[in-house]
Amino acid sequence: MRIVAGTHRGRRLRAPAGTATRPTADRVREAVFSIIGPIDDLDVLDVFAGSGALGLEALSRGAATAVLIDDSPRAAAVARANAEQLGLAERVRIVRRDWRPALAAERAAGGSFGLCLLDPPYSLTDRVVAGLGTLLGPLMTASGTVVIEHSAALSPPDPKGLEITSRTDRTYGDTAVSVLRLGPTR
Repeated sequence: MRIVAGTHRGRRLRAPAGTATRPTADRVREAVFSIIGPIDDLDVLDVFAGSGALGLEALSRGAATAVLIDDSPRAAAVARANAEQLGLAERVRIVRRDWRPALAAERAAGGSFGLCLLDPPYSLTDRVVAGLGTLLGPLMTASGTVVIEHSAALSPPDPKGLEITSRTDRTYGDTAVSVLRLGPTR
């Protein structure tokens, strides 16, 4: 696994040992960021961060800061090590906590993000999507983007409570990605 593009292009990343974490493949990350477009100076929220590859990729491509959320001690340690190895530790905050209370705490702290990257365990995708509007909506900037990685065997997620102005759904083998652009609907 490596950073695909930007200032840290080609730099290798570690992944947590075992099968509890499913790192996003390089080609899927490349495709996601091609769909998103420029992310200069955005604050990024990476939920179910695992190794931190998505959030760190965003930083390499010009994002300002990244909050990496994962409840696994092993994943959080690897994400921290990856951020330090890349020299990005000062722009990364690691939150080792379940996603629901972590998002509630970010909201209580007044967090505001232009990009949210969600890569939940595939078995949790439906539950995560069901709670997005309430938990994630208040954290997103008016014209933010939410990326949801999910199993290609599932229908594209349709989170209630988010004002989605456009969406792009793509499939890469067993993995599917939904890129949701937010903003007031007309």
